[in-house]
Amino acid sequence: MPQDNQTSCRRIDLDRFEALRLLGSVSLGRIVFTRQALPTVRPVNHILDDGDIVIRTHEGAALTSHAQQGDGTGVVVAYEADAIDPDTHLGWSVVVTGYARLVTDPHELARIRSLLHPWAPQPGMDHAVRIRPGLVTGVQLTGENGMEEKVPGQARKTCGLRSVARSPRASRSLHVRHASHPPKTRCTPAR
Repeated sequence: MPQDNQTSCRRIDLDRFEALRLLGSVSLGRIVFTRQALPTVRPVNHILDDGDIVIRTHEGAALTSHAQQGDGTGVVVAYEADAIDPDTHLGWSVVVTGYARLVTDPHELARIRSLLHPWAPQPGMDHAVRIRPGLVTGVQLTGENGMEEKVPGQARKTCGLRSVARSPRASRSLHVRHASHPPKTRCTPAR
């Protein structure tokens, strides 16, 4: 039973379209790949381009050499992004599993460089990796009553996330947005 300033939440599985839309609403995520037979996780920024996730990397990065080792189809990676409020535990998480390959076409690479600027610039950030989604899963944690939740002492607020468009960029399928934060209520699992 919820206590004081806590509210129950429910988990909603997202379809592929909604999961990718939410992933496109944030600019940072985590790429997971294998390095020396062990899972490796790196935070990176991304864009969605023609339904693919695209990230920038540099010559000496483990991911760059990993993506080059593929047989042409790419190497299997996972990509995760989320927007979960640390106080309420409401929000969403999306995981994409797919094939990553190094972008080698000079014109495509130049276009990506103009659209995606590294969040942590380093010398030699001249490479890009394109991830073709295969398996896409996502969950959204909302208030027990869905998207609306009454917060004691406050006006009615949305517990779910709302996408707000950021500065438009010239790309036929680029989706870069920010997610708003849900209200400050505490989420406990619904029974």
